[in-house]
Amino acid sequence: MLRSLIGTVLAFALSFPVAAGVPPFPASFRTQDIAANGATLHVRIGGQGPAVVLLHGMGDTGDMWAPLAGVLARDHTVVIPDLRGMGLSSHPEGGYDKKNQAADVRQVLEMLGIDHAVVVGHDIGIMVAFAYAVRYPQLTDKLVIMDAPLPGIPPWEQTLRDPGKWHFDFGGKDMERLVAGRERIYLDRFWNEFAGDPGKIDEATRRHYAALYARPGGMHSVFAQFHAMRQDALDNRAVLANKLAMPVLAVGGEKSSGADVASMMRNAATDVSEVVIPGAGHWLMEEAPQPTVAAVRAFIDKP
Repeated sequence: MLRSLIGTVLAFALSFPVAAGVPPFPASFRTQDIAANGATLHVRIGGQGPAVVLLHGMGDTGDMWAPLAGVLARDHTVVIPDLRGMGLSSHPEGGYDKKNQAADVRQVLEMLGIDHAVVVGHDIGIMVAFAYAVRYPQLTDKLVIMDAPLPGIPPWEQTLRDPGKWHFDFGGKDMERLVAGRERIYLDRFWNEFAGDPGKIDEATRRHYAALYARPGGMHSVFAQFHAMRQDALDNRAVLANKLAMPVLAVGGEKSSGADVASMMRNAATDVSEVVIPGAGHWLMEEAPQPTVAAVRAFIDKP
């Protein structure tokens, strides 16, 4: 299975141009602000066919998915929300535990008349995607987990002891004062330290996302996403005895989590495929969009 996926990756990779900045979505996509579960989510929708939901992480918004969305929309309905408190979505005071955010996503899909879906997540988006698969297993056809840890899923305790993960406990009013007006500096730390090649996150991309995170309430909501991980860990530990049964693709960057993503997911799911993206760090869609898109597409297409 892995050899087949890699073969598709290499063949597909040659078909994508390289461009600076955040690539645009196809003109056929539309945006809609959807009230869901006490928040209003900014959602991009395009294509037709079986549904795929793409969930972003911290340092990005749903804008990150444009290259994958354009490919999937040829024969899928693609739904891409900004998570609550991020991007152009609203900033509720609470509700940032990932089990609750899974309900956000479910209500968006219901408003769009969508039942079953493949769910894809990167970074914090994998935490929401995993919570969605746990909460709505009968509605989750496949699950894609891209390069991040899952609270409560081994080796979570070792992850918390990693000095590089200090941002999980960074927050509060004084921390917000430190970051206010310096959002770009805070975000540069993630783009520089977690990339295989920081130059792949170019200046235009950095300006784009820094401006979104500097919007009122932006960093407050980011810190709320991190602080909710304590509750996320409790929620996730409760399901370890009953592993997910749907097919799961675990994708890691060679210079980031690598094969550890698949090792982690085998603690939580019974049918796990593994892909490691050569040369890439954490920022898979920015650093290696072609092979990342190809790997996800091949997995979704596999019967």
